[in-house]
Amino acid sequence: MRPHTRRSAAFTLVEMLVTIGIIGILVALLLPAVQAAREAARATQCKNNLIQIGLASQLFHDVNGAYPPARYEPRPGDPAEYACGGEETTWLVRILPFLERQSARDAWDVGAKYSDHPDTVRTTAPSIYWCPTRRSSANSVGAGMMVTTTTTYVTLPCGCRVPIKKQGANLVSGAVGDYGGNHGDLSPGSSGASTDFYYGGNGTGVIISSRARCDGVRPLDWIDRVTSASILDGLSNTLLSGEMHVPLGKLGQSPGDNFIFNGDFVFNMTRVGGPTVPIASDPRAEGNALVAWGSWHPQVCQFAFCDGSVRALRTTIDTEVLGHLGNREDGHGIPDAD
Repeated sequence: MRPHTRRSAAFTLVEMLVTIGIIGILVALLLPAVQAAREAARATQCKNNLIQIGLASQLFHDVNGAYPPARYEPRPGDPAEYACGGEETTWLVRILPFLERQSARDAWDVGAKYSDHPDTVRTTAPSIYWCPTRRSSANSVGAGMMVTTTTTYVTLPCGCRVPIKKQGANLVSGAVGDYGGNHGDLSPGSSGASTDFYYGGNGTGVIISSRARCDGVRPLDWIDRVTSASILDGLSNTLLSGEMHVPLGKLGQSPGDNFIFNGDFVFNMTRVGGPTVPIASDPRAEGNALVAWGSWHPQVCQFAFCDGSVRALRTTIDTEVLGHLGNREDGHGIPDAD
């Protein structure tokens, strides 16, 4: 009688390799879907951040009778009572109470220099100012040079001639972030004249630089006020804020990823758009990095509009249309801009 033999239940080497191959194929097929789902969730959170920032700006408007100024900035040639300011903080500090961050707002003196505030104040920002596709708390603070200030002009690829305030010898830190206010387009000019867009009251957007009413050398209040009534193109056709372009590899590095609470440079907390300044389509681009809107979401950049809506505009949007959306009163309503 022949003995009964039982086949082993273990995998053979060939079967194991086939199984591993099948698993690898399934993972390769599922990974893009998982990554897309994660990016969709991050984009939704980014949209929610912009909704909250837009709502806070509107609440600020309701309480103060105008949208917050981007920063204080005097205009050359103006009388002495408007000649102070330029190194204080920004609109992103002013709206903190309307984001349920009253204690953070109380730590700031909006009439004092940014550099006079302690590190704990300059580096503290709510996570609502970060796009989760781009950053987390691990890269929410940058470092740069600051103390004494001298101004030089730099011409960027867009043709913009913008003032860059060179900082002194002490290394300081500050909060960085992803959302900027709409300073408008370049139609006022950018050549070094007193009418240039970055001086107080010249911006065509909604969150613009303003001259200060001065008590000696100290700013008391802002005078160039943008209200809902002055947005002649319609609230639904005018940008309020959006995602600022920060090149890949530049997180936490100034310039490139600038201090959002530092009002000495207009593009720390605002952006412009229009002819010669498109939305950055390449996250790695550095040419107009200091001035342009831009996102790390694929092919789109998200914006809050003055009516409270948030829309994702394609990075390929016509630059003339983008300029019209940024200008609050140029007479061009663009209902289907995206």
